[in-house]
Amino acid sequence: MLKKQVLGCLIAGMALMVLVNVAYSQEAVTSKPAENAERALTAYRLDFSLHELEDGKKVNTRQYSVNLIEGVQWQDIKIGTRVPVEMKQGEMQYIDVGTTILAQLQEVKSALELSVRADLSNFALPDQANKTSMPLLRQLRINGSTIVVPGKPIVVGVVDDPNSKRQFQLEVTVTKLK
Repeated sequence: MLKKQVLGCLIAGMALMVLVNVAYSQEAVTSKPAENAERALTAYRLDFSLHELEDGKKVNTRQYSVNLIEGVQWQDIKIGTRVPVEMKQGEMQYIDVGTTILAQLQEVKSALELSVRADLSNFALPDQANKTSMPLLRQLRINGSTIVVPGKPIVVGVVDDPNSKRQFQLEVTVTKLK
């Protein structure tokens, strides 16, 4: 009889351990979606406006947009021309002339941090665009980071052209996508 009681307790103990293990496994499985829900992917659209001003008056605006996911590595916009330039006798290398904008958006302590790298270049003399000689290029670069509020435009950077009375302002509006 004692053997039957010991055997019964042993079987009941093992059954209890199995039930506890199953319950713990189910709890771990159900808690994983909650953790993933906290770190759900969030998509945004970045609308860039490059304003060109002369003597304080807006003379031109160019628009660029890109969608990106918060926390993902750099996304870029690139438009322009690849121009061959002779580096040595008979040796050609291509350079990019145009606009390149790289952006990255990260949530840091409940705020959205935007990092932007913008390179803009063009021919100093318009007729150089079709020549393969050594073109004279003008370039401006804006690298900056700031905290953004979705739906509100913010100026990332401003540069003056040292050869004219022109100023360039890079503005961005971040919109959260659903």
